[in-house]
Amino acid sequence: MKTTRWQYAGFLALALTLGLVAPAGAEFVGPGSSTSTAREALNMRDDTPVSLVGNIVQRIGGDTYLFRDQTGSINVDIDAVKWDGQKIGPDDKVRIDGEVDRDWMSVEIDVDRITKDWKRE
Repeated sequence: MKTTRWQYAGFLALALTLGLVAPAGAEFVGPGSSTSTAREALNMRDDTPVSLVGNIVQRIGGDTYLFRDQTGSINVDIDAVKWDGQKIGPDDKVRIDGEVDRDWMSVEIDVDRITKDWKRE
């Protein structure tokens, strides 16, 4: 009977370990995972999750950058650690995942992740 408990404990430990080392780049790309536009994001509520595809065209100052897509532009706040070593210029297409940050007089995107060379399928 003790062997069965140890086998169960070993199996549980293995399952937890495999679950913790899942691929970091995996994501759901089916229904409900669509991107929004800069124009749509400007009208979303505070803390709404958003994904945008376009270009970062200018550094405004500090961690604030100007993001532009085919519908317009919006400020994005990208902490240094979120760049993840990527070198991104105005001509690079990127995907930004984050949340709408709506203040009294402004709207910007608080970026959680930025992915270079994003290609729409």
